[in-house]
Amino acid sequence: MPPPVISNDLTPQTMQPHAIRLSLLFALLGCCLLALPAVAQLTPEHVAMMQSVSQAQVSPDGQHVAYTVNVPRDPLVENGSTWRELYVLDLDAQEATPYITGEVSVSSIGWTPDGHTITFLARREGDASTSLYGIAVGGGEAAKLASAPSAILGYDWHPEGTQVALIAREAEPAPANSFSSYQPTIYEERQRNRAVWIADLTLDAPARNLGLEGSAYDIQWSPDGTSLAVSIAPTTLVDDRYMLQRVHVINPTTGAVMARVENPGKLGMVAWSPDGQHLGIVSAADINDPKEGRLTVVPVTGGATTDILPDFEGHVEQLVWDDAETIRFLASQGVGSAYGTVKHDGTDLQWLYEAEDVGLGTFSVPAERTHTVFVADTPQHPNEVFRLMDGSASAERLTDVNPWLADVQLAPQEVVRYAARDSLMQEGMLIYPLGYQEGTQYPLVMVVHGGPEAHYDNGWLTSYSMLGQMAAANGFAVFYPNYRGSTGRGLDYSKTSQADPAGKEFDDLVDGVDYLIDRGLVDPEKVGVTGGSYGGYATAWLSTRYSDRFAAGVMFVGISNKVSKVGTTDIPNEEYHVHARHRPWDNWQFFLERSPIYYADNSTTPLLIMHGEDDPRVDPGQSHELYRHLKLRGQAPVRLVLYPGEGHGNSRSASRYDYTLRSLRWMQHYLQGPGGEPPPPQLATPVQIEMTGSE
Repeated sequence: MPPPVISNDLTPQTMQPHAIRLSLLFALLGCCLLALPAVAQLTPEHVAMMQSVSQAQVSPDGQHVAYTVNVPRDPLVENGSTWRELYVLDLDAQEATPYITGEVSVSSIGWTPDGHTITFLARREGDASTSLYGIAVGGGEAAKLASAPSAILGYDWHPEGTQVALIAREAEPAPANSFSSYQPTIYEERQRNRAVWIADLTLDAPARNLGLEGSAYDIQWSPDGTSLAVSIAPTTLVDDRYMLQRVHVINPTTGAVMARVENPGKLGMVAWSPDGQHLGIVSAADINDPKEGRLTVVPVTGGATTDILPDFEGHVEQLVWDDAETIRFLASQGVGSAYGTVKHDGTDLQWLYEAEDVGLGTFSVPAERTHTVFVADTPQHPNEVFRLMDGSASAERLTDVNPWLADVQLAPQEVVRYAARDSLMQEGMLIYPLGYQEGTQYPLVMVVHGGPEAHYDNGWLTSYSMLGQMAAANGFAVFYPNYRGSTGRGLDYSKTSQADPAGKEFDDLVDGVDYLIDRGLVDPEKVGVTGGSYGGYATAWLSTRYSDRFAAGVMFVGISNKVSKVGTTDIPNEEYHVHARHRPWDNWQFFLERSPIYYADNSTTPLLIMHGEDDPRVDPGQSHELYRHLKLRGQAPVRLVLYPGEGHGNSRSASRYDYTLRSLRWMQHYLQGPGGEPPPPQLATPVQIEMTGSE
């Protein structure tokens, strides 16, 4: 693997590969070979090999659940993306059977309308690109069902199962020049639109392109199979996908547009009513809404959408129709989840399940609606398959993809609420230090989420870039604030940070730290901050503007210069509409003064900066700028680590593991250790240890 690049430091030694499988763990920083104790604390090695359920779909008859499991690659052997395996759970027998496992990447699982076949996307041996496959519910060999001229990105089955609508990119454009083999990149031009193709499985013929204008992102057949609902953006540019997707009703034979929906701003999922008369749409309220999260309905003849829950102080994530009158939906509500039904005119709202200690991700229901299958997490487990029986007050966990977690000691986690300096109530999660003793002050790591149109729920809060239980096992308190502008608390709250970057939104973070200090839990001299993207912006801001309050920072793919950010990001219009609400040329000085580089003279906080070299969202130049400004001042240690081949966040195993080790070590060094000069740029070669525990 290519090693991370560390600016102004020695190149780190390359990690030595070891032939291990997921039944093995690797020790931190070169300890001796030993068996993992029966009761262990969570380590970076646990996190590096942790599996999770990524998707679950119940069969139409409600008897089986097809689900995929993310299986990380061994970071000591290869720097690759996570494998995704397919399993099928028999709900009567309560037994899961592996269907497609090993070095595979299964995605977009579903069922044929008759419920006899599990369908999925994969690129298998002999395929030129990703194709649509099916495997019988009883098992056997998977068979290719459909392909397109390029990789299939999405699909939906005709109600009769004889046709399938596909989304795949159009053919490669002609070369940029014709006089040599050299081909320059023409920035933001020559994009390949995502086209809609119809594959008729009764014919031995290639899929046909409907020839729609623009780039398609979602497709749904009408219940009678005579129409398609297609969400289309003008181009494939990310800004257009975020802000300009609109729903169209399409004739699947001719490609003619039969109706247009005037959904404003960001767009979520779309679903037909069973009678084919309405579309349910998860949509933004307006162009300035930071997050699609309103439950709306529109006639299939098109026009403006109607928000049927305008006063709901949460964010709707997903919907299905129970019948022609009733919508079933899932929503984020505060730090918890809510699952309910409502009539399509907004009346008769009923909550079927509400939880503050289970983070419901996605759901799937059988035809008879006797139960609901969720992908969900809890403070004790990353994503698993859960089932809620109709009328039950609690959901049951059906899978256990990390059985060894039963032998890992986890620190307590609780929801905290506090008043900001302007009295606006805030909330977040606190993970206590493992072995916490009341009256003792502990070092704190605050983890700031990105977006800011996102939020933490009271579920599993540990990953390669969120130290969570790893830090708690090493004596840290860990705080996850949902500062103003976060989702989960309705439209008004999500807009409270607009036109005020790094203003009250980041004051909320300091106020949260003060709340924990006032409780006597946190040592005010040992507070660290970390986060990625907008959380990286917060880290940079708190490490410069509020440097006197923070003793260590780890900034990931973060913003340092609000002026140059606009000129280098792939989402300048999204940032304008839902965040800044002004352009830099409206007030250059304001944008500069809301930039961490403006306060570089103020910084005495040791800062570790990490960034993917191929990040299109927040250009790596943002990290270069802050590094250089801080380095020139020379008032505090600063290190810049760049990850080749990574974008806006690390997606590959060794890159993630490397990030975790560096982040945890930086916090230990400056909040618990000697401080001073940074730890060495090299990471010691891990030694594998054998894992024991539950099976």
